[in-house]
Amino acid sequence: MGVVNVTPDSFSDGGRWFTPDAAVAHGLALLAEGADVLDVGGESTRPGSRRVPVEEELVRVLPVVEALVRRGATVSVDTTRAVVAREAVAAGAHIINDVSGGLADDAMYAAVARTGAVYVAMHWRGHADVMDELDRYDDVVADVRRELGDRVAALRAAGVHDEQIVLDPGLGFAKSGASNWPLLAHLPDLVADGFPVLVGASRKRFLGHLLAGPDGVPAPPLARDRATAAVSALAAAAGAWCVRVHEVAGSADAVRVAAAWSAGARPDSSDGTSTTTQGSRP
Repeated sequence: MGVVNVTPDSFSDGGRWFTPDAAVAHGLALLAEGADVLDVGGESTRPGSRRVPVEEELVRVLPVVEALVRRGATVSVDTTRAVVAREAVAAGAHIINDVSGGLADDAMYAAVARTGAVYVAMHWRGHADVMDELDRYDDVVADVRRELGDRVAALRAAGVHDEQIVLDPGLGFAKSGASNWPLLAHLPDLVADGFPVLVGASRKRFLGHLLAGPDGVPAPPLARDRATAAVSALAAAAGAWCVRVHEVAGSADAVRVAAAWSAGARPDSSDGTSTTTQGSRP
């Protein structure tokens, strides 16, 4: 899943793709690099960011979704708002990627049920301006699995079918540092819960801290792509359905390696080189 930020204040690319034409061109470039899905978002969720008016989010997102769909792309809309989700699906988006897991908008689950779109429910505890204060867990793996289970129960109660649901452990959201690593290490446990899993580690703070220099200064976002690709390979080997990344080529190669490696480990596989990365979608 390639990230298309139609925002002026993204933590990772600083608004380089803010205009519709630039965003569409960037999305097409990500497809050429191997992206299977393009995730279009019009509101930054970087730590400390403030919300934009819904009208502004719609103006940013819809032209890009429509243009990319016309070019044959499979499009996801990255939004926490039901109205944006509905409009984007009407414009051709197939996936709603909601970092709030439906907690930011009471109307979201009904929108998912009505549209029939695939829905990514991410683990979330609060908006970007307060989420760092919510990084408190007794056992981060058990707590995240339980809270995602609550989201699944609420989705089912709203009429959403299991085959629509994808889960995301929410790396970096109310998880500012070390609490991200146990979630990645125990990713097979989340996969074993029975739903496709999306992993979004790309360029996040915890990778910057891992790659800090001798002076302790975290590596900047653009210096985190190789670490992101490593996470992509390990996530694929652990059974993740999809990885969400800013730099697609490196992660696409990493996922191919993981797929070939896994295929080579099977007794009935004599040649893993023909293994593809195209998985089935919900």
